[in-house]
Amino acid sequence: MQPRDLSDHVAYEAGRGIEEVARELDRDPSEFIKLASNENPHGPSPAAAVAIRETASSVSSYPKAAHADLTTAVAGRWNVTDDQVWLANGGDGAIDYLHRTALEPADDVLVPTPGFAYYGMSARFHHGGVREYALSKADDFTQDADTVLEAYDGERVIWVTSPHNPTGSTMPLAEIERLADETDEETLIAVDEAYGEFADEESAIALLDGWDEFEARDDVAVLRTFSKAYGLAGVRLGYAVVPDEWADAYARVNTPFAASELACRAGLAAIDDEEHVVRTVETTRESRAYMRDAIDAHVWESQGNFVLVDVGDASAVAAEMQERGVIVRDCSSFGLPGCVRITCGTEDETERAVATLNEVLADLDVESSPADESDTEVADT
Repeated sequence: MQPRDLSDHVAYEAGRGIEEVARELDRDPSEFIKLASNENPHGPSPAAAVAIRETASSVSSYPKAAHADLTTAVAGRWNVTDDQVWLANGGDGAIDYLHRTALEPADDVLVPTPGFAYYGMSARFHHGGVREYALSKADDFTQDADTVLEAYDGERVIWVTSPHNPTGSTMPLAEIERLADETDEETLIAVDEAYGEFADEESAIALLDGWDEFEARDDVAVLRTFSKAYGLAGVRLGYAVVPDEWADAYARVNTPFAASELACRAGLAAIDDEEHVVRTVETTRESRAYMRDAIDAHVWESQGNFVLVDVGDASAVAAEMQERGVIVRDCSSFGLPGCVRITCGTEDETERAVATLNEVLADLDVESSPADESDTEVADT
């Protein structure tokens, strides 16, 4: 007995954790800081931590009430109906729900490269095909409708990541609207805003509900997560906001109780913890600015809680930084072997990362990588 043919699937490659690295190097974990996975440097929302402790004794029950309460809270935050909010086990779960809803066997999705591997992984799980559009390093990874339309060939779902991981670039709302206007009626524009709280751009949810000058659309969906700004990556909580016309599909495609009791209660507490979000966003903006000013290499402008740095030889630089106690993301698996991604940390963490990187660059005497180095067949987060 063998599984089905998975030869065209790629394994998800997560950023390495402190405990894992410390064991491998036979070092004390306290020697390291981790700025590789775009996690919240201030930890979880304090209100969410309290809610998790208080909820622990009730996890023997299914999260029916909590699920409904959180759905209502998220809908209220975005001024949409409860039926438009699809809670999920992380943003990844929301990706699966949209693919379950949209894809017939052999339908294609169009995804950015470099980009998040799970868009393609999920499409293949649901027997869809995957095509790519390239964000060019030479153009500073600019995102606009023309870049996508040049590769577009009637795909059922187009994924736009804004802010984009690992580059930090965004696609302006007017460009997302134009992309939706110039693609087929049966093409869904799925906008992943996992890092949306850190960006200056308005959310693409404006296109669903007709905010401001926009008309309400039925061909755009938006993903959000509690992992980043709210600091709840470990409980796995995300959601999609979908058009009104899609409301009835959720009950047919979601897993029973799509988010756990702990996740829902944590989310209910975190969504009202504005102080934690504001502090996190402020730290991120200060860290981004400091890294752009102080790193002795090219740093792309970013709207995420990370920056992408051109270091010439990402594997060598990341390995040497790890030896010196700073874990960053080698972006070779994104198709960017000359770049590392550094998460925005606290002031102390950011200063240590910058000092370490500058020392490593000087010691290794590496040069920046070629400007056209951007294509890949495998990408991660």
